[in-house]
Amino acid sequence: MAAKKSKKDSKQNDNTIAVNRQASHEYFIEEQFEAGLVLEGWEVKSLRDGRIQLKESYVDIRRGEAWLCSAHISPMLSASTHVNPDAVRRKKLLLHRRELSRLIGSVERKGFTLIPLSMYWVRGRAKLKIGLAKGKKLHDKRATAKDKDWQREKARVMKHG
Repeated sequence: MAAKKSKKDSKQNDNTIAVNRQASHEYFIEEQFEAGLVLEGWEVKSLRDGRIQLKESYVDIRRGEAWLCSAHISPMLSASTHVNPDAVRRKKLLLHRRELSRLIGSVERKGFTLIPLSMYWVRGRAKLKIGLAKGKKLHDKRATAKDKDWQREKARVMKHG
């Protein structure tokens, strides 16, 4: 007799809220960090509904603090009745002092930039994966696309023998 699967087993355990797919195309990601976010209640409800866009957002460092800028969180009409929601307000990122000082040094001295890579849930809290990145030139993007095509072609040839 086959064992029955419970609802919990059949449900995909994917805690991802949003992914910035364009980041790996536009930048070389050198290092990744996980940061918490300071959010308002209506923002959390919108995140649970998946209403966030990270495509054109970036991380800014001001006065020794990291901020997520221009990430668009669409407010839900039912969740924010008594609040004036600002869809693109700056959100403070929560990082350890060591990580923050390391990021500040890399951004100011070495010419790196900070970009959000993905947002996900960890034990009911929204976390943001940020990447320490350098921008790609046009020829780098072409080389990356060429390598990806070659890997795909190679896998196809190996599969068919």
